[in-house]
Amino acid sequence: MEIALRNPAELVSRLDLASPERLLFVDAPGSLAALAAAARASRPPVESSEADAIRAVKETFDTILIWREERPGSQALLAQAVKRLAPDGALWIVVALRKVIGPRTPAVHRLNLPDLRKAFEKSGLSLDREVRVTPWHTAYRFTRPQER
Repeated sequence: MEIALRNPAELVSRLDLASPERLLFVDAPGSLAALAAAARASRPPVESSEADAIRAVKETFDTILIWREERPGSQALLAQAVKRLAPDGALWIVVALRKVIGPRTPAVHRLNLPDLRKAFEKSGLSLDREVRVTPWHTAYRFTRPQER
């Protein structure tokens, strides 16, 4: 799947994809993976997985980016992603905006921010950043609050 990214020159820094030591993409478009790979020349390569194969991934990651439009099956995927997230890691979820035409998933079946907040309540992850990725998609970053 190829997606026209919004402002690709700044997207890597806004999503902080260059600095994590271990980075996992789940169902991310090739254009975003190529952009991240180019920015991570001195880092380990970006690992990729399909949503239905995430259970086969055994390592933990500093950052996980999931591209997910549809709500059905998302709770199991998000739970598996949390298990693979390092304690001080960041989990980015890219979702289709609700009121736009363009994404392949009908609006009533789209995953949205309230769904994400509910999914991460028990794991202690909270929303701390939002980035527009395409004209139709927004990424939400969830992290664990830092102890003081």
